Amino acid sequence: MWGMPSYRIFRLKEEQRQRFRWGPHTSGATAVRLKDYVETGSIEAASVYAAWAALRETERALKVGDLLELDGASLSICKYVGFEEARWVTPEVKLETAVPPGGGAFPAASG
Repeated sequence: MWGMPSYRIFRLKEEQRQRFRWGPHTSGATAVRLKDYVETGSIEAASVYAAWAALRETERALKVGDLLELDGASLSICKYVGFEEARWVTPEVKLETAVPPGGGAFPAASG
């Protein structure tokens, strides 16, 4: 017999919660940044709604903007209308190109 799925719980930082709460409702997957969240443990539940129900009468109740991640495979965000798909946004790494002093071309290699 298989055990219940385990969901990692990510809480939206309070300074970001008001921005999320008053932001426009978007369709499709919500883009979220890891830096705006704090991981606070996990819960075993049959679904995201079962996890929400298990936590709702506790001091760990999920709030709008909080996330549940299922084994790194799927991410769900708690919204006023229920749970919707979310995706982690990874910061774009900018590669710096080396520019020689004076901004000119590199000197030719002597051989």
